[in-house]
Amino acid sequence: MNRLSQAVRGLFEARTVEGPRVYLRPPRRSDASAWVSLRKESYAFLKSWEPSWLPENCTRSYFLRQYRSQVFAAREDRGYAFHIFRNTDRVLLGAVTVANVQRGVAHSASLGYWIGAPHARRGYMREAIAALVPMLFGTLKLHRLEAAAVTCNWPSRLLLESLGFRCEGLARDYLKIDGRWQDHALYAMLATDPLPSPAAATGVKARAGAGTHSHSLSGATS
Repeated sequence: MNRLSQAVRGLFEARTVEGPRVYLRPPRRSDASAWVSLRKESYAFLKSWEPSWLPENCTRSYFLRQYRSQVFAAREDRGYAFHIFRNTDRVLLGAVTVANVQRGVAHSASLGYWIGAPHARRGYMREAIAALVPMLFGTLKLHRLEAAAVTCNWPSRLLLESLGFRCEGLARDYLKIDGRWQDHALYAMLATDPLPSPAAATGVKARAGAGTHSHSLSGATS
């Protein structure tokens, strides 16, 4: 096992990433109840920004299937998932996914994220991503990190821009979101770009009814 493989396995199995108010770690089986509860509670808030799903299909068994897929993807260096928790009470706030990891001549990945409705518009997601990005470029040795947001999801777009991601263009009918194909703004950050500072994680105010949410190229970020 080479050094990168060792770092990757250690990252998924044990690594915690800390910010001023939040910390991130890989999902655990014990997160199932909190995950199901938060996803169901946030259905109305998230549905406009995600592939179609029903609250009644958000179950412990679904979480565990997803968890097993995440463990396999991480061990194969294909993708990584992180749950976000508040430092003060360890409440689950949302999640970040790093999908479609490409090595070889690319060393790139796609960033996706979602925040639970009770915790939106408080700057938690910005802080979480700001804490995670340096590790993705450092420990994971990525060169390019991409993200996509529905063009009308300005809270998510402004979040990415506040972190230093640059908009590189528009992709028509990029992903099927909320039951219909939708255009997405494409963003990217390079390892050579200035890194966001977790200490500067001030909230990006979302418009009423809008979600702080981005998609990986694989679609779902839940």
